Formats: sequence, C-alpha cells, structure tokens
Amino acid sequence: MYVRPREWDILRALADLGGKARADDLARKTGVKLTTLMSDVASLAEKGLVRMREETRRRAKLTEEGLRYAKLGLPERRLVKALENSGGEADIRSLSASAGLSGEELKIGLGWARRKGWVKVRKGTLRLLAVPRETAEEKALRALSEGLEDLGELSQVLPVLEKRGLVEVVEEVHKILEITEAGLRVLQLPRPEEEVSQLTPELIITGRWRSIRLKKFNLEAPGTPVFPGRMHPVQEVIKEIREIFLEMGFEEIRGPLVETAFWNFDALFTPQDHPAREMHDTFYLLEPSEGDLPDLRTVEAIAKTHEDGWTTGSTGWGYKWDAKEARRLVLRTHTTATTIRYLAEHPDPPVWVFCVDRVYRNERVDYKHLAEFHQIEGIVMDVGVGLRDLMGILAEFYRKLGFEKVKFWPSYFPYTEPSVQSTVYSPELGAWVELCGAGIFRPEVTRPLGVKHPVLAWGGGLERLVMLKLGVKDIRVLYRNELGWLRGVPICP
Repeated sequence: MYVRPREWDILRALADLGGKARADDLARKTGVKLTTLMSDVASLAEKGLVRMREETRRRAKLTEEGLRYAKLGLPERRLVKALENSGGEADIRSLSASAGLSGEELKIGLGWARRKGWVKVRKGTLRLLAVPRETAEEKALRALSEGLEDLGELSQVLPVLEKRGLVEVVEEVHKILEITEAGLRVLQLPRPEEEVSQLTPELIITGRWRSIRLKKFNLEAPGTPVFPGRMHPVQEVIKEIREIFLEMGFEEIRGPLVETAFWNFDALFTPQDHPAREMHDTFYLLEPSEGDLPDLRTVEAIAKTHEDGWTTGSTGWGYKWDAKEARRLVLRTHTTATTIRYLAEHPDPPVWVFCVDRVYRNERVDYKHLAEFHQIEGIVMDVGVGLRDLMGILAEFYRKLGFEKVKFWPSYFPYTEPSVQSTVYSPELGAWVELCGAGIFRPEVTRPLGVKHPVLAWGGGLERLVMLKLGVKDIRVLYRNELGWLRGVPICP
C-alpha cells in the first residue's frame, strides 16, 4: 500500500506519541498546518491506517468577575478579613472602605457571609463567627486562575460558581487519532521518496518527469476557512423578525429612547407610587430632568382616570395625580411607550404596528440580565378583534421563526385584561420556554386616548429569543463580540 512521504511522517509522529493523540497536538509535533494534517489523516483513515473519533471536553473558564475575585478574594472573604482586623465586631457601613468593597460588592459579600454562617447581623452591627481557612469555591478559583481546566475536580462547586457568574463552561470538540496495526506495519517499510507537485518545463525538457513520482491532487480536501464580513447574529435575528412582521402586514415604528414618565408609565395606567417607577428599577435623567406633556385633553383624561376612573368604568387609584411627576424624563423601560404614543396619534382603525428596539432598566448585569437590551413589541387595533386573534397572530409569528409548538396560558399584566403568557417548545432544551406577555389593553389605557376599538398588545425580550435560537446560555455572550463565537454562529436563514 502506497503512502505519501508526509503521510508516513504523520504515522511516525503518531507512533512516537504512543499511538494515540489529539489532532492539534499531532499538528504541532509534525509542524504541519491542522487543515493540511486533517486532509492527510482523511486519506490515511480511508486506507485503514488511522482511526479517527471525536471527543467532547468541557472546560471551565473564569469570567471577568471571576478573575477579579481570584486576584482580590471573594467579597465575603474580604469582608470577614476586615471584620477580623476590627476585633471581630463592627458597624456594617464602616467595613465597606476597610474591606475595599464597592457598594454592590458589600451587598454580595454580606449576603454570602450570612448564608455561609460566617457572620451574624444585629441592629446594623456585624459580629464574626467561625470562618474556615479556605472554602471549596476559593480553591476552585485559585486552581482555575493557575490554569486548571479539568472539570472532574470541580464538579461539586462548579454549579455555585456558574450561578454567581464567576465561571463559564465551554465545550470543545477534539479529533482523536489512533494508529492501526496496518499503520504500524507501514512504518516498518522505508520512508517513500518525495513527490513533485508541479510539472515544470525543466522536468519535461530533461526527461526527468519519467523517473519522478508526481503528487496526486485530492479535489475533495477541505480548503482554508474563510471568514468574510457578516451581520452581527443579534442583528440577523432582528432582520428576520422584521421580515416576518412585514410579510404579515404590519408596519414598523420607532420612538425616542428618552421618554417622559407620562408615556412610559401614566398613559399605561401605572400609578405614580408604583415600585417600578423607583430609581432602583428605572434610569431617570438629571439634565434635562423634565419634558413636555401632550395636549391638555389627553392629559386631563389620563389624570382623571388615575384619580377616579373617569368614564372608563374603573374606580381609578384614588390619589391626586401630579403633572410634575409625569414630566420626568426616563430612559424608556419598555417599547410599549412607543406603541402607546403611536396609538394616541392614530386612534382610528386599522392599526397593525410593531417595534424592535432598545430599552433600559436598572438591573444588575449577570448571565440572564442586562441594563440595556431589546424588546419586541406590537399592537393591533381593529374592529371586532379579540383574544383568539391575538393568540393566532403570535402562534403564526413563532412558527415562522421555526418554533412549531406554541402554547398560551392565563397570566396577569398591569395594563391588559385578559392577559396571557406565550410559550414555545424547545427540542434542544426539552422544555417549554416563556417568551412573550400579551393581552388586550384595559379601558383605562385606551379610552383616555380616544380609542374605541379593542387593542391587542404583546411584548417580550429579544435576547431570550436569540439565546434560544443560537443555543446561548449566558446573555453577555451576545455582546462580548468574541471573534471565535461570532465566526462559529450559523448565518440565520
């Protein structure tokens, strides 16, 4: 059986590595590019000289937060060290500076220290209890920072580190190559002579072409990967969503990122003392801090609806509505602010519009939350439409996105009644996943705007949908712009 010189070298190197090795290790030993090596290996496997299989390996990798804690220590450890230096008892607020903790880290450290039974809190005073020298989490962080990648040793503590957002688990697929008995027998023969890959004029004139061995070309060998410019995967999904809504007869609308609290909250019958309007949930602008309200008729109708229900059949919220509170400027917390503003400007049917745009909430960033993200929003206002139409529109939308199984169940949302939650079945997860809240706008929302027909409304996070379509488990991956991930994501159809 004939093998080419480079194939013989690959067999020799594989035998020197114990007869079995990963493809990338073999490429380094032979000095051959991995793509070229795999082409030769395919030829050797076809001849029965090498066996090839895939091996999936899970590798733990520290996140930015994990790297910081590996270097500085976990917040709870830094907290108890500062408490030890203070004699074992101290005021909580005084420990923040001495422990070198930010306000957020102090909350995290205090929470975990209490959960682990390291400290006791009483009337704002922190008292030190028994503290181990090193926990399993700290050992794991130290080991990972020193290059340990074997998940077997971390199996028990890994879920805790993942939940805290300190590590992420990456799956790597490696090609494992193994020499066969036939391959070992080939190595007992002398190394074959070099092949000539190009027939030159000199070889023809001198007649040397008769005595040389010409190299055969494998026309089916894989070429070098090419990574052309492409749209970001999140934008690809947004483009797909836009195309689906447009072909379903909808019109796209856009709105300002900075809205008045009037359109963001008041027009949606959200009381002015609702917790969602607090600064820990909403970003308020400092300068300018106030915006203009719409026409007086709309403002008065919404104010009366809040106070006593106006002519909507509701009793309202029973307080004195404050125009100053409604003028406050916010980074919009949902794109419903855009659709409700559009509805106020177009009170006559038919209205079929959608919006895919950015919203902002004062969230702590972790594997499933961002402070800036996208929402998919839509409304239909038409004569005689109802809940059946709403569920039909959403079911058709998700089927066009590739989700064959769609279900709805009753739910509660502040400004719709009745309300439903839409879910789709993910074969990859083997579970039903919530994607969108929907319902029919309450009279307290529509009648002050002069709308006399039913309004179907829905809204949901885009990123959860993108993660489901692309198989991503950490929402931060979508915006880290790591080239390896971006190049590996299939282009959406």
